[in-house]
Amino acid sequence: MSQSTSTRTTAPRGGNGRGNRAAYDLAAVLDISVAAFNDRGYDATSMGVLAERLGTTKSAIYYHVAGKEDLLRLALDKALDGLESVLEEPGARNGSPADRLRFVLRGAVLVLVRELPYVTLLLRLRGNTELERSALERRRRFDHEIATLVDLARADGSVRTDIDSRTITRLLFGMINSIVEWYKPDGSLTPDQLADDVIAIAFGGLQQPAER
Repeated sequence: MSQSTSTRTTAPRGGNGRGNRAAYDLAAVLDISVAAFNDRGYDATSMGVLAERLGTTKSAIYYHVAGKEDLLRLALDKALDGLESVLEEPGARNGSPADRLRFVLRGAVLVLVRELPYVTLLLRLRGNTELERSALERRRRFDHEIATLVDLARADGSVRTDIDSRTITRLLFGMINSIVEWYKPDGSLTPDQLADDVIAIAFGGLQQPAER
């Protein structure tokens, strides 16, 4: 999705800090803003709060963006672009439905971990504005792609058919979405191991594999 035409994405370092403090670039402004949105809620976070978090002035933030909504747009694009890019990978397009489903689920977990604050913000949207509703529609399209893969995998017998496909899809989404509530990037569980564990549970369940 294209960024707002009012957003200056090539702002140089320097010239927007206080005193001798190093100035923030747009990426740093966005990171700190997203953390504030997640801590306080988007609606409750003013530009004044963001300036305080950044240790700068509101005018310094306006050097990068036109306003708070621009920051939200950029943040949601970062999360959604990452998720949507998984669907463009060869692994999501080639192979059996079950293999494609594994690939997309694994990719979604890795994007979630890589962009954890941004995906957290996406998952907490309430759809109060046109921007939020547009983002939620993009997320629904992504979810629909996974639901389609579940249906295809059930149809060819590679995924169990005794459970309703909608139930399977909702359980998969619930498991993956819950990661934002408990995963610690600085913990011992690596993103790859987490993704492997999600796939193992999704396709193998909790029952101990039979000995060969």
